[in-house]
Amino acid sequence: MEQVSFTRMSEGTRADYHFLDRLERQHAEGVADRILAALAGLEHSLEGYQVTRLEHSLQTATRAEADGADKEMIVAALIHDLGDDLAPHNHSQFAAAILRPYVREEVTWVLEMHGLFQMQFYGDRLDLPTDRHLAYADHPYFESCQRFCRDWDQESFDPSYPTQPLSHFEPLLREIFARPPFDPAILKEQNG
Repeated sequence: MEQVSFTRMSEGTRADYHFLDRLERQHAEGVADRILAALAGLEHSLEGYQVTRLEHSLQTATRAEADGADKEMIVAALIHDLGDDLAPHNHSQFAAAILRPYVREEVTWVLEMHGLFQMQFYGDRLDLPTDRHLAYADHPYFESCQRFCRDWDQESFDPSYPTQPLSHFEPLLREIFARPPFDPAILKEQNG
């Protein structure tokens, strides 16, 4: 197996870094496969709900799609709880970071904030504040996050809801993660 010559980054040669860049680009091409595998892993994640974490994610995406959400928001709904296993205390930020290079700012903001916004639906049962999301009431994406949480996320724990399988969303997920990261056209959508 070919390897770089250095043991410290500062000692790497131009050839080393071109070699690594090629490998990193190849590795990045497999991100959709790794996300699909991580989603499938949610089938055996946090327990106690009437649906698995995978079923919850699929149901959230199904509701978003049925409600007419665009493809970026549907994929966001699909992966919104992907961080439950690795980042249980900041799973919202985890999901937003994964999606950030491929979608407009609104979508990543909604993902990043959905954990806070969800507290309005259950925080009082744990003696936690339910109104912290109101600090963002003047934010341009406030209503978008409200919709995400109210209409899709907090509704998606119903074992009888007709939910699309992961295979249904796979082409859409692959499309989003095949985009060039930080594409200026996406950035333009964010700002305009």
